[in-house]
Amino acid sequence: MEEHKLKNLIKGGESGSVQFKERMLHPDSFSEDETEINLTSTKDLDIRLFSIYFKKEFEMSFEDKGLTLEEALITKKVMRNNHLTLAGLLFFGWEPQAVRPAFAIKAAMYAGNDIGGNDYRSKPESFKGTIPELFKQGMLYIKSCIRYLQNGEGFNSLGKPEISIIAIEEILQNALIHRDYFKNSPVRILIFDNRIEIISPGKLPNSLTVDEVKYGNPVIRNNQIALFASRTMPYSGLGSGLRRAFAAQPDMELENDVDGEQFIVRFPRIVEN
Repeated sequence: MEEHKLKNLIKGGESGSVQFKERMLHPDSFSEDETEINLTSTKDLDIRLFSIYFKKEFEMSFEDKGLTLEEALITKKVMRNNHLTLAGLLFFGWEPQAVRPAFAIKAAMYAGNDIGGNDYRSKPESFKGTIPELFKQGMLYIKSCIRYLQNGEGFNSLGKPEISIIAIEEILQNALIHRDYFKNSPVRILIFDNRIEIISPGKLPNSLTVDEVKYGNPVIRNNQIALFASRTMPYSGLGSGLRRAFAAQPDMELENDVDGEQFIVRFPRIVEN
């Protein structure tokens, strides 16, 4: 296990737990999103959300499947050892950021093109909620900030967005789903005059390169989160999702920032004279 991930586990209060010992003995037996979150319980769970999800996946309630709530939660890896898993918290928790404050979205729209500037066109409070809620809030913010081009259409038409909405949806979903959840940092949406950046904590795993990801090699990181997303969001998977994004926005740029341990996607904007 990488040193920074070990430190984060210790900070999270797991150093004396059975889970911590299991991780040390079997480092590949857990994925990040199956980590159990100490001090959580079913009181932190929106049972209505989970029930809707379960019925959508199986076309019947967990009761009709002959399961108790506890059995259903364990079967779907929403709970382990009487605690919510990270995936369970982030999809079905009442207030995920009350437990994991950093797992939010921070957004800002700058006046100019310099991230070091202090002149903002807008800088909302951090977006909070479950992953599907974060996605909706992030998309609403980006849509409110980009330009819509008439391109000869009627004055009353909505116009064509300067950046493909399909591409932005795919990238924002990937940032939330495939980020490194051992890093206590938010997903960031930064909007400049000449570009939009969506920054996901964590470099590409398993020595993957940008070129490999571009051509459909998937990032294997948060399998349970990806499974929940496939049934609650317009998520099509990283391999096919990136291909869709590039088909819709060919000038999109990817950067695997190894030193900064983050993955950056840039969308060039049309610069107004």
